[in-house]
Amino acid sequence: MKLKSLLKSTLAGATLVAMTSIPGTVNAASNVEVLHWWTSGGEAAALKVLKENLEGQGVTWSDMPVAGGGGSSAMTALRARVTAGNPPTAVQMLGFDIKDWAGEGVLGNLNDVASAEGWDKVVPPALQFFSKHEGNWIASPVNVHSTNWVWINKSILDAAGGKAPTTWEELVSLLDAMKKTGVTPLAHGGQAWQDATIFDAVVLSLGDDFYKASMIDLDPAVLGGEKMVEAFNRMATLRSYVDDNFSGRDWNLASAMVINGEAGMQMMGDWAKGEFLRAGKKPGEDFVCIRFPGTQGAVTFNSDQFVMFDIKEGTDAQKKMASAVMDPAFQSVFNVVKGSVPARTDVPDTDFDDCGKKGMADLSDAAKNSRLFGSMAHGHSVPASIKNAIYDVVTAHFNGEYDAKTAAKELVNAVEAAQ
Repeated sequence: MKLKSLLKSTLAGATLVAMTSIPGTVNAASNVEVLHWWTSGGEAAALKVLKENLEGQGVTWSDMPVAGGGGSSAMTALRARVTAGNPPTAVQMLGFDIKDWAGEGVLGNLNDVASAEGWDKVVPPALQFFSKHEGNWIASPVNVHSTNWVWINKSILDAAGGKAPTTWEELVSLLDAMKKTGVTPLAHGGQAWQDATIFDAVVLSLGDDFYKASMIDLDPAVLGGEKMVEAFNRMATLRSYVDDNFSGRDWNLASAMVINGEAGMQMMGDWAKGEFLRAGKKPGEDFVCIRFPGTQGAVTFNSDQFVMFDIKEGTDAQKKMASAVMDPAFQSVFNVVKGSVPARTDVPDTDFDDCGKKGMADLSDAAKNSRLFGSMAHGHSVPASIKNAIYDVVTAHFNGEYDAKTAAKELVNAVEAAQ
């Protein structure tokens, strides 16, 4: 039985379960069960804004959090739920995961809301590529994250010379200086998606054309070429500045190392800023935000979006949620807390801090100058099967299983096998 048929044949039973198992819920039409992976402190604080917005409209929020940055665990849990005929009503998704699920024919149509609210005019085309399927709106984008950031503890930076790096050579020099102060220079969590996040930035730092040819076009000659060998050599250099206990560490714990002065810097997407803000830290005073050296003017991005599954009951609550996600006031409040920038282009930067203003300006400039690229590490440049194949090679190299030349060769083989 096809997935859509399975979904529809069991949906009525799932709806009854939802109606009877949620305390205080009168009927499923006023409830949204939301699957997401926003479980860190800063993420939970941002999500609370959306929950309260919907509760103010009489929509009950049933939480289904699945821990794990990057959403891999959440997508596994989602597959199990849908296969069992009990899908959540709304799901946080990224990039090609949205397109894959749209291809299954199980997502709802949001054209009514999108048309009434003019989404076509305010959502950048790069985001609409993932928000639409066959011309129909199937997701509402809540934000744009850029992934090529470096977050630096200001006190440790000052102790190491005080100059934020703008080139690879300056970055290595700063890491060496931080090491001499007795702290861990680079806070990192040994998880595949975190390794890939740094790899994204390293590849981009070697040139826009190189990033596009390798991480988007998947040119075998580029994937296995000398410049890719250099990228892996740079990854090995960065690995030498990570502490011995990095394996399996969650990203927000790596952020905490920088916040608490245990480490000098972290290379992570702008969701990390939410952790700094939640800890009461201020940009420019307690921490510094810069683009990964060599990537200034370019942006690798991902966009958190909410998709709604195709259901018969509860569509009104789904539409209210989609509308709430796209409300300009909400996008401002939410992204100020989350660390990201609005998915809408018409939201003013008035309430954003210096890092937020920089993020919004960088995004605008990158889009105008054709330097806005979907992040491989976060599912916006290639489908999941290829992304995971790249993950395997990058992580194996980062953990010392391959030298740089071998890693470049294995990258070609892995991508070819996944296509």
